Amino acid sequence: MLVGATLGTAAVPAVAAQSAPMSATACPTGWGSLPKTGTTSTTTPVRDVRTGRHDCYDRMVVDLPGAGRDVGYSVRYVDRLHQDGSGRHIPVAGGAVLEVRVHAPAYDPGTGAATYPARAGRPLPDVDLAGYRTFRDARFAGSFEGDTQIGLGVRARLPFRVLQLTDRVVIDVAHDWTGAR
Repeated sequence: MLVGATLGTAAVPAVAAQSAPMSATACPTGWGSLPKTGTTSTTTPVRDVRTGRHDCYDRMVVDLPGAGRDVGYSVRYVDRLHQDGSGRHIPVAGGAVLEVRVHAPAYDPGTGAATYPARAGRPLPDVDLAGYRTFRDARFAGSFEGDTQIGLGVRARLPFRVLQLTDRVVIDVAHDWTGAR
């Protein structure tokens, strides 16, 4: 009787171990790499840009406290990033470059004072991309006529999505095309 109980107990962990990989979360697929836009705009200024790593994608968040959900954007792959107004080329490292435009200024519209401490052509302040699977570089291109422009260097032309959430615009870039982790 004791032998049967021991065999039955030994079989349970083997079955559980075999099913563990099947219960792993699958990464989303189907985002695509075509341009994505939201047409609203706001005068609520950009206050911060931050990034994060996830199992399936790397994420960039543009924060606009007080804007609500009325934040427009345009995100697309470009061959080279060119600064609005001047047309100056801003080099962005990576196998591909996403141009991120948020239809909001990075300055106070009433005073012209900067609300986000970035400088054109320079890496984004307080953004460290070391250890990211997809992101390679993040450069501030400027804020011109109410639009803020950022160059996001990624490993390759990968699928991405854009989410328009309360007080922020979120850009997720998948680690690959297959949805594998």
